[in-house]
Amino acid sequence: MSEPASISTGIAERYATAILELAKDGKSIAKIESDLDSLESALADSDDFRALISSPLYSRDQQAAAIDAIAKKMKLSPTMANSVRLMAIKRRLFVLPQLASALRGLIAEEKGEVTAEITAAKSLTKAQQDKLAKTLKASVGKDVKINLSVDESLIGGLIVQVGSKMVDTSIRSKLHNLQNAMKEVG
Repeated sequence: MSEPASISTGIAERYATAILELAKDGKSIAKIESDLDSLESALADSDDFRALISSPLYSRDQQAAAIDAIAKKMKLSPTMANSVRLMAIKRRLFVLPQLASALRGLIAEEKGEVTAEITAAKSLTKAQQDKLAKTLKASVGKDVKINLSVDESLIGGLIVQVGSKMVDTSIRSKLHNLQNAMKEVG
């Protein structure tokens, strides 16, 4: 990992830990999760918001004022709003994406959950996702939250990643393996 990336991750993890502890004290973990959804949505959808958190052209006061307005509009909890405002004042807004990721991980750990990154050739129904989550729960021993993405180039099958373990049952992968085996023979 590069040094700037590890510094950003370290900063994000410290803020995430503090936010989680405050949320546990205030019994507001569910509200923090909702705040995370809002922030991640804003990060994904708004070029202006991404510019605000990463541009050195905005002063601390401008960033803090903008964060106050955004927090009020998004109806963020006081814990999250104050934390993000503090990040603006300390010129740490650039780690907001890493903070969201770290905080999601800490909340999942607190709840005894793991996230499974599932890539499928076509969208799965709710019943299929529930059955898959139940199967994965039996395998990993924790509640499983599914993060589903669709990649039609898989042709069929799934790619399942839980933590550092990955299982690729896609037809694309099987065809690729067969092609490599044929190259070795001939």
